[in-house]
This record gives sequence, C-alpha cells and structure tokens, in this order.
Amino acid sequence: MIEVKYFGAVAEKTKCEFEKLSFSEELSLQKLLQNLNEKYEFESLTFSVAVNQKIISKSADYTLQTSDIVALLPPFAGG
Repeated sequence: MIEVKYFGAVAEKTKCEFEKLSFSEELSLQKLLQNLNEKYEFESLTFSVAVNQKIISKSADYTLQTSDIVALLPPFAGG
C-alpha cells in the first residue's frame, strides 16, 4: 500500500489531504499519475511530485514500492 499526499490546489481538487492506495501488480509512477488524473482531472493543475521526500520527474521511469509516500506539491515560489 502506498500513501499519496495532496497539497495546495491539488488538495482542493481532490477534496482530501491524503489517501492510501493498494495495488496488486508492479506500479510505475507514471501509471499512478495517469490513474489519479483520470479520477481527479488534474489537466489544468501544475504540480511537482516527490517520492519519499525526494522530487522526482513526472516522466521518470520510477517503480513504486509498497511503503512509498508520494506527494503532489504545488509550484514553489522563490524568496
């Protein structure tokens, strides 16, 4: 089971701050994002993705592990 955390506009769109998802077969980060996009329609949102507190490219060939925590983060402002 992986945990997906939502922040900023993504949390507003999903109407939740996190959810736990189980999967029975190998799951790539791209497939997870595709599934979430189909469920929540993220097309208009800009966000970064972190896995276990490390920013990962959305297009990266990353295979999720059962204990991973995925965070969808709003754009960062400088300062």
